[in-house]
Amino acid sequence: MKETPRLIKKTANHGVAWESIYGYSQAVQVKDVVYLSGQLGHDKDGQLVAPAPLDAQGRPTDFSGMEAQMRQTYLNAIELLAQFGATLDDVVEESLYVLDVDAAFAVAGKVRKELYGMDQPRCASNLIGVTRLALPPQLIEVTFRAILPDSASI
Repeated sequence: MKETPRLIKKTANHGVAWESIYGYSQAVQVKDVVYLSGQLGHDKDGQLVAPAPLDAQGRPTDFSGMEAQMRQTYLNAIELLAQFGATLDDVVEESLYVLDVDAAFAVAGKVRKELYGMDQPRCASNLIGVTRLALPPQLIEVTFRAILPDSASI
């Protein structure tokens, strides 16, 4: 019986506590595709940027931090992509999961155009409203899929 070769995977992480607590990789490369797990707007110490104030039930009451969280989320994705020799220009699909679609839509164009560096980023994009994210004061989480340039593939 011929043995089937296993997939070769390269992974990357930010080094934040929840990676080992939950048990996952922030990014995985298989062949020329990089999959980024849901990114959120945390700083280098794992602290959420512009955390939303919460009501007595632990639900966000103010969505004005959406722009700051979204910007940091994209900056975190840029950092991960760089570990694979990629940039946002290599992203072909993104999915934004948000607690408030209107708040996200109001700032997404500005933030995305700024960070992609163009008026119409060349990737498919989904904006999806959800009822809860991983951290109570978190307003947004974004997943990415990128195709690597030929020279960066494993």
